[in-house]
Amino acid sequence: MYNVLVVEDSKIAKDMVERMLSQSEDYNMVAAIENAANAAIICVRNKIDLILMDVVTAGDESGLEAAADIKQKYPSIKIIIMTSMPEVSFMDKARAAGVESFWYKEYGSEDLINVCDRTMNGEHVWPMEKPVIKVGDIDSVEFTDREVEVIRALTLGLKYEEIADQLYISTNTVKFHIKNILQKTGFHSTLQLVTEVVSKRLILPKF
Repeated sequence: MYNVLVVEDSKIAKDMVERMLSQSEDYNMVAAIENAANAAIICVRNKIDLILMDVVTAGDESGLEAAADIKQKYPSIKIIIMTSMPEVSFMDKARAAGVESFWYKEYGSEDLINVCDRTMNGEHVWPMEKPVIKVGDIDSVEFTDREVEVIRALTLGLKYEEIADQLYISTNTVKFHIKNILQKTGFHSTLQLVTEVVSKRLILPKF
C-alpha cells in the first residue's frame, strides 16, 4: 500500500480526492493539508510515497514551488500536480519542477486513480494538450508563445517600455504584438484583454 499526502485547499476537491483514494486498496491517505509550504514537513515526519499537489494552495502558496523543493530533497517521492485552472504555464512549470505526472480536475477524461496507478508503476502521465479557452474571438491555443509573454506582462501592470526590457525586444515590437493580439481577439483595449484572461484563469499573475 502506498502512503499518500494530499495538498488541496478546496474542501470539495479534497473530499473528492479522498473518496477516490478510499475506493482503492492500494492507497492510504496519511494526511491532507491546505498549504503547500507545509508539505515538506509532512514528508520529514512520515514515509510518503506519493503526493497529490494542487498548484494554488492556501495563503497563495505555490504547489509547483513546493513540488520542486520536495523533488530535490526526496527524489523517490512521486508527485502528481493537480489543478482546475487552465493557466497556460502550469504544465511547463510542472515539468521543470521534475514531477512525474499532471492531472486536470476539470478538463479531460483521465481518472485520477488511473493516473496514480500508472505513476506508481513508473509512468509519466501528462495531458495530451492544454485546455482550450475562448478569449474574445479566438481560442487560447491561437496565441503565439511571444504573445502569451506579452499578455502576462500586461497582467502584471507593466508599461510598454518595461515589457520591452523584460522580453529583450524593442518598444515598437511590443506595440506590434499588442496590436496583433487586439485584432485577433476583437478587444478594443488591453484592459479588456487583461480582464478576460485573468477572469478565465488563463493567466494568473501571481503564479
